[in-house]
Amino acid sequence: MYKPKTTIRIALAANANTGKSTFFNQVTGASQHVGNWPGKTVEKVEGFVKFGMYDVHILDLPGTYSLSAYSEEEMVAREYIAIHKPDVVLNIVDASAIERNLYLTVQLLELEAPIVVALNMIDVAAKKGFKINVERFSEILGVPVIPMVAISGRGVGEALSKAVEVAIGKIKTSPMKVVYGLEVEKALSKLTEELREKLPNMCKLYPARWLAIKLLEEDEDILRKVSNEPGGPEVIKLSKDIIEQLEAMHGEPIQAIIASERYAIVNRIVKEVLTVEKEPLVTFGERLDLLTTHMVWGYLILIAVMSSVFASVFMVGGFLSGLIEDSLSTLITPLIPEGSNFIRGLVDGLIAGVVLVIPYVIPFYLILFFLENSGYLPRAAFLLDAIMHRIGLHGKAFIPLLLGYGCNVPACLGCRIMETSREKLILGLMITMIPCAARTIIILSLVGKYLGVHVALAIYALDLIIVFTVGKIASKSLPGGPVGLIMEMPPYRMPSLKVIAVETYVRVREFIVIAFPLLIVGSGFVGLLNDLNLLKALSNAFTPALNLLGLPSLTAIPLIFGILRKELTIAMLAEAAGTAEFNTVLTPRQMVVFSIFTILYIPCIATIIALLKEYGLRKTALIALTNISVATIVSALANVVLKSVGL
Repeated sequence: MYKPKTTIRIALAANANTGKSTFFNQVTGASQHVGNWPGKTVEKVEGFVKFGMYDVHILDLPGTYSLSAYSEEEMVAREYIAIHKPDVVLNIVDASAIERNLYLTVQLLELEAPIVVALNMIDVAAKKGFKINVERFSEILGVPVIPMVAISGRGVGEALSKAVEVAIGKIKTSPMKVVYGLEVEKALSKLTEELREKLPNMCKLYPARWLAIKLLEEDEDILRKVSNEPGGPEVIKLSKDIIEQLEAMHGEPIQAIIASERYAIVNRIVKEVLTVEKEPLVTFGERLDLLTTHMVWGYLILIAVMSSVFASVFMVGGFLSGLIEDSLSTLITPLIPEGSNFIRGLVDGLIAGVVLVIPYVIPFYLILFFLENSGYLPRAAFLLDAIMHRIGLHGKAFIPLLLGYGCNVPACLGCRIMETSREKLILGLMITMIPCAARTIIILSLVGKYLGVHVALAIYALDLIIVFTVGKIASKSLPGGPVGLIMEMPPYRMPSLKVIAVETYVRVREFIVIAFPLLIVGSGFVGLLNDLNLLKALSNAFTPALNLLGLPSLTAIPLIFGILRKELTIAMLAEAAGTAEFNTVLTPRQMVVFSIFTILYIPCIATIIALLKEYGLRKTALIALTNISVATIVSALANVVLKSVGL
């Protein structure tokens, strides 16, 4: 009898860089949605596909190497599988690194999840001389195992088909029972019985044996949940006694004991199913790997790659944005009624959205997914890890920081490549203080033009010092510690243009849905304030703060408009001053202070929207307040220092 259901939920679980996202994009195409897990900064990617008479809902769980509570990603993956209980978990395994990947498979079996194994990159494994007995593999695991090459589509349909058949009960599985060594098994049996007796309600939510394993591993999340249950402290006391006995017996920490037991199981499986038919030849990808991680050539290649990325996002983006903005302004501006700043604001918000998405956001995502899918991103992170680790981040953080010089929006969106919410927050805070292309216009129009390029470069250098100082302070202040760079180096491969296009389309679509309404409404609101003659009153309210910085009151309105778009600051300054000859209304000291404040104070509305999308309201407000505080303190100090030297 098949299950009488037409909707099937499939969860994709895998290590990072196993082709999980490639499979997901091959199957779902553009019918996917990107969001965040409730209360988390971890990305939630869902997709839908019609498979025969079934509506298949596919959830792409975060890439993870285990189901321990060491990161948000691991917590999200295991909680979804354990509590929400998908109809089937499709475990994608890298056939060329089967031993490492099976560690997660064993943990999925421990969680008693219904699984199907998709053996991806079988072609890469063959090139390495690996032959995998798929039939024997399936017999041992007790679940279907399907060879697959996701990037070409080979085996993708069969993997999906088997997952559906398991979900509806057409294929009956007998998953392998994970059995440890004698001493550990005795301990687990005793602890499992105690859990069933003392915590029956919790054992309905989670498998009792799995809870026992987690208690032995001293899993913080499970320990906290058990301790909050009636009878929980007694269970924890028993688990601690058992752990002491096992550690005394084996002479090593309990986590190492459990990990060794799992790897012993993995090794037995691998010996049964894997044979090496020939010694693998050194491939072009491996030679390229040696070159791009070399301590000299690696950095030279990195500089070339990052310069190309920077040029693409900054120079090409700047050219295209100007072209698009001029064209749209020529077409739309004549249609705006005279004297209505509100309507003009709405139109300017729409134009700003288009000018931002096409030149900056689309190229950013295309480049990011190309670097990610090709395998270069982990190498760049490896090279830069030592530098970035000094401020509590790891090497991957350098890429969004660099992109921030082109546009802060894609740079903020790029923060999601960081592993923890702590690292994402530190990186987002630093990025908002990086001078983007629009801020560069301000620096060059004021300081560069009237005081010289050397002064402009000095401001850039000062900004860089401030950015890294703020990052260091945030790293010291925020709870938690820096995460070491533990990253798999996937083999180089030719990215699938279809996958890159689909991923880019989905991300850009999500950004447009969130950003465009806020951009239009925000711009219209400022225009409405202008119509109601409230901007002047708002300007007067800021005068005392501006006096602290040594700036004239005419700079207030330009700074307010700068929240909409930073390049508006110069245009509004010219309008407020009644002249574009800024040296007639600002002293050299005021030009420097104004430029410093503009770089550091609250981000533009498009960046704020990107921050809201990535961090939520509370953390976005924290970043904005930090920006204002740092801008005020640094600008006030700069004013005092410059005044003391007679500038």
